[in-house]
Amino acid sequence: MAIYKYKGKNKAGTLIEGERVARTPQEVISTLEKESIQVLSVEKKKIQMQLPFITAGGFQRKKVTLRELSVFNRQLSVMFNAGLPITQGLGILASQQMNKYFQEVISEVRKDVESGSNFSNALRKHPKVFNELYCSMIQAGEASGSLDTILLRLSQYIENMTRLTAKVKSAMAYPIAVLIMAVVITSVILWKVVPIFKGMFDQLGAGLPIPTQIIMSISEFLQGNFFFVLIGIGILTFAYRSYYATFGGRRVIDRIKLKLWIFGPLLLKLGVARVTRTLSTLLNAGVEIIEGITITAKTSGNAIIEDSVLKSRSSVQEGKPLWESWEEAKIFPFMVTQMVSVGEQTGSLSSMLGKIADFYDEEVETAVTALIAVMEPILILILGGLVGSIIVAMYLPMFDIIGRV
Repeated sequence: MAIYKYKGKNKAGTLIEGERVARTPQEVISTLEKESIQVLSVEKKKIQMQLPFITAGGFQRKKVTLRELSVFNRQLSVMFNAGLPITQGLGILASQQMNKYFQEVISEVRKDVESGSNFSNALRKHPKVFNELYCSMIQAGEASGSLDTILLRLSQYIENMTRLTAKVKSAMAYPIAVLIMAVVITSVILWKVVPIFKGMFDQLGAGLPIPTQIIMSISEFLQGNFFFVLIGIGILTFAYRSYYATFGGRRVIDRIKLKLWIFGPLLLKLGVARVTRTLSTLLNAGVEIIEGITITAKTSGNAIIEDSVLKSRSSVQEGKPLWESWEEAKIFPFMVTQMVSVGEQTGSLSSMLGKIADFYDEEVETAVTALIAVMEPILILILGGLVGSIIVAMYLPMFDIIGRV
């Protein structure tokens, strides 16, 4: 994916320009033509090297949180529903915004709307804040004349996704914290405590058992190559991120994630909840199912699930029902495909997808609780095993010393 700058004319003949995130220039042109924009030029945006979070005015947080976006939606929905012009509403929200970066974005959107641009087109100029799902729903709301309802649904969607993500983060926070603690404690013992014992054993001439020799060797290596170890960890981290950023690398790692013990089923439930919630929200907003599937795939958070959803789009275009396409993917649980089948047969697909999302939200919460319950004793055992093994290895030579005395 890359950022492309474009220039074109809307239906009124007004010259407009902006930015879009796409794979190819042809994809940008195709999307703009669907929005009745006559494309004049499309070029890839050059990447400018700069320090993150630093601007000409000093430090600035160039990020908009989901909570800030949700509050913005709710406030704008109320203003719009009360009959306030959208430009005036954007002006009020910009003046009240504490996040300076978000304030600038809202002000730029307001200027574009005042210049004659559609609200959705103005939002698309800021893909870092307003993603494709957001812009597509706003576009559907403009076309149907229900922008206030769409904004409210967007707020509910963002809040649901935020809660879902928070549950998973809470599950990951504990094991990560314990593992970091284990690494730090073990490193401190090897770096500072073990050398004291080594000096004492050398003075007493004690024989060193194999476990003690291993611990001593690790300690000596850590003392002599501490900074190289840190550099090595940095290189491995960079290599992992670089590999994960590639098309094939992301799919290899995401496939492994789905097969992990305990974590795999949790990540699958999370992906299903995201896909069904997103597609339900888009269909309720009036977005066509093919476009909805395309947008939904990007929100799954896992490349394997994303590929399966995108593959189902081709099947749906060929006339197959969605449930059959998802069943062929062999990644969605049986219950999901059957409920989608019922939803399609009864003409209530969006409602059924919402119920599936609610069910898997609860499943994720249950899985998180179970994960914490299982991981707690395992991690305590790992931490105690590491520290205990070192202590035992250090005290083994004492038996040789006591025997000679």
